Amino acid sequence: MAPQHTEFVKRNEHYVSSFGDKGSLAMPPAKKLIVITCMDARLDPAAHLGLKEGDAHVIRNAGGMVKDELRSIVISQRLLGTREIAVFHHTDCGMLTFGPSDLPAIVKAAAPGDAAVAARVDAIDFLPFKDVEESVKVDVAWLKSEPLLLPETVVSGWIYDVKSGRVSQVA
Repeated sequence: MAPQHTEFVKRNEHYVSSFGDKGSLAMPPAKKLIVITCMDARLDPAAHLGLKEGDAHVIRNAGGMVKDELRSIVISQRLLGTREIAVFHHTDCGMLTFGPSDLPAIVKAAAPGDAAVAARVDAIDFLPFKDVEESVKVDVAWLKSEPLLLPETVVSGWIYDVKSGRVSQVA
């Protein structure tokens, strides 16, 4: 299988052909919204939330964990005017499949005796969780207690169901 990047320019031609006036969109998101969600390839947050380019900042990482995104949230709020944060985790998430020591052990086993690798991976909290709804509630509570968020920030928590495409609010 050829590397995917070899097809980027060719695939981009279709997008460019219908780009229209998107180049004139304002930098701040029109809906003043941040969506924090998982990097899972089965999720298309813009599609399942009815968002289009220019509407929101969509921030993705493994599990949609908010603690990984404080820097981006502060920039989004303080420089670009966002005032609402929607946290989305999802069913059948890969973060449910391992515990706190599992991933460091895998990385260390791939580099036996490498002290630099061991020290670096031990310094990372991979933030696994065992209950999707509880993880959303924990993330929402963490955000609401974060002093760097603007006090008027509206924070909500959601679960996306990968089998049906439905979203449900849990916090």
